Amino acid sequence: MEQILITGVAGFIGSHVAKRFLDEGYYVIGIDDLSQGNPKNIPSNVDFIEYDLSKDNLNKILPKRCSKILHLAGQSSGEISFDNPIADLKKNTFSTLNLIQYGIEAKAERLIFASSMSVYGNVIDSGVNESLTPIPLSCYGVGKLAAEQYLRIYHNKLPYVSMRMFNVYGPGQDMMNLRQGMVSIYVSQAISKKEIIVKGGLNRFRDFIYIDDVVESWYRATFDNRAINHNINIATGVRTTVQEILNEICKQIPGSTFKVEGNTPGDQNGIYADISLMKEVLSFSPEIEINAGLNSFINWALLEN
Repeated sequence: MEQILITGVAGFIGSHVAKRFLDEGYYVIGIDDLSQGNPKNIPSNVDFIEYDLSKDNLNKILPKRCSKILHLAGQSSGEISFDNPIADLKKNTFSTLNLIQYGIEAKAERLIFASSMSVYGNVIDSGVNESLTPIPLSCYGVGKLAAEQYLRIYHNKLPYVSMRMFNVYGPGQDMMNLRQGMVSIYVSQAISKKEIIVKGGLNRFRDFIYIDDVVESWYRATFDNRAINHNINIATGVRTTVQEILNEICKQIPGSTFKVEGNTPGDQNGIYADISLMKEVLSFSPEIEINAGLNSFINWALLEN
């Protein structure tokens, strides 16, 4: 049985990806330091290791051989990255470099990396293409971009796929974390307080992608050779304003309202993706539209809360 290593397996996206590979019959080794992830998220059949990837000696902790590495561990908030930039660097860049060195020793076929739209920084109001020169605005974005560059440098020894994920949302997000995940923050406040506090202008825009579509893109990137050594936007290509997403949430959660109050450090004013490369090298276009995805997410959140 082929061994798949998934880092950040206790996190929102990592746990969903792990479940998909288990369902497909793969042997999944999961690693997480549980600093952000929830042990309850880890699928029962995962061979779990608790460890901090920013520490040395990964070759003593992880198996001697591993066919694919899916690296989803890390600090995932641009806002939080300003609190402790050094900790963010360790979680997102040191950990990746350690994993690259492990992957080379383990003769892994490829490493798939959870990058972010945050690498781009401020862009014009047009679908952003992977060829754009990244100028990140947050410590988080800088760390992700540095990790991408390490992957590029070592690509002859360890092929990679860098997944530049946009705004991922869906069941399983941490509803208690109000500093990461725009949709989950808004939905959490709408359910618990009936009032959403919006940090930033309503005319900002984003590209929201549902978790099931993200999982499908990760599964395809793990096996499709056309994806190797590419940075790929993982998004829908649809421009949605903050005003539009708030209106839909308030429509689906009757009685909820919103107000603007302050802003978020390092926040991008607006960004959405050109997904031409995603379609070309993964043969995939996201299938779940925002209103349907929100409905599924909100129904789950109401049951959980």
